[in-house]
Amino acid sequence: MCDCLVALPAATGGDVSLFAKNSDRPPQETQLIEWSAPRRDTTALRATHIDVDPHPDPTLGCLLSRPRWCWGAEHGVNEAGVAMGNTTVYTTHDPRTARPALIGMDLVRLALERAATAQEAVGVTTTLLERYGQGGSGHDLGRGLDRPYWSSFLVADPSSAWVIDTSGNEWAAEPVREVRAISNRTSIPAFDAAHRHPKQPVGRLVDPRWEASKAVLMSRPVTQESLAQHLRSHDSCADPGWSVCMHVAGVEATTASMIAELRSDGGPHRAWVLTGHPCEQEYVEVRVGDHVGTALLS
Repeated sequence: MCDCLVALPAATGGDVSLFAKNSDRPPQETQLIEWSAPRRDTTALRATHIDVDPHPDPTLGCLLSRPRWCWGAEHGVNEAGVAMGNTTVYTTHDPRTARPALIGMDLVRLALERAATAQEAVGVTTTLLERYGQGGSGHDLGRGLDRPYWSSFLVADPSSAWVIDTSGNEWAAEPVREVRAISNRTSIPAFDAAHRHPKQPVGRLVDPRWEASKAVLMSRPVTQESLAQHLRSHDSCADPGWSVCMHVAGVEATTASMIAELRSDGGPHRAWVLTGHPCEQEYVEVRVGDHVGTALLS
């Protein structure tokens, strides 16, 4: 599942953008929070299911949150101050028929490793999507969880942000004006009208969370504290457990969370991260670029 939010400087009242995400995954799955150091790839890069041609330039260092079994990342922030996350979406294209290719989490990590701005991240994501395609399980095949899906993305830097909606290899991108929230549905109006699956239960399981996120972003200034309170909240569900901090036994649960502060004044980019339920864990503040140790693992 997942919920992502962004507030640009006009909404935060300062020289910072704030990006936030709750990662909703199978309840027993563990995520790692780790620093991926810059590197130069000279041979094919193995993503989760396929090989990808190496990038000609050195990668950017990234603070990532990823499921242990997966190469890609649920969310993260790089040393240039770009933050990104994905959410599961279903459309009129059936993801179960797609061959193994890149999954949404791969695209998040590849964009963070290769893009120094939000707009560059849009270009990286859509170019890779068109070249390699999207497909394969977004869950651990080693545990018998063969669950393919498409992704939507929210990406931000200190001064701008973009939404990317996808359906298979098709995509649309839209710039953010001041604030934006995405959840488990396509949200760019024309793309949503053309691609959202008519049987997806967005009114019951998605829209209450999405509307709650939009309401938080309307209260100015948007702060790290207000986003943290929202990511811990349980009052945004029509069905029990399907809240922003998700608790659906045996199905979905929030297993990691991040709030990133992206600075345009030369100060260090920061992130507040945790694994597990935000309502039960405390966020740990990390300066982007610092070593992340085992203390941040659930």
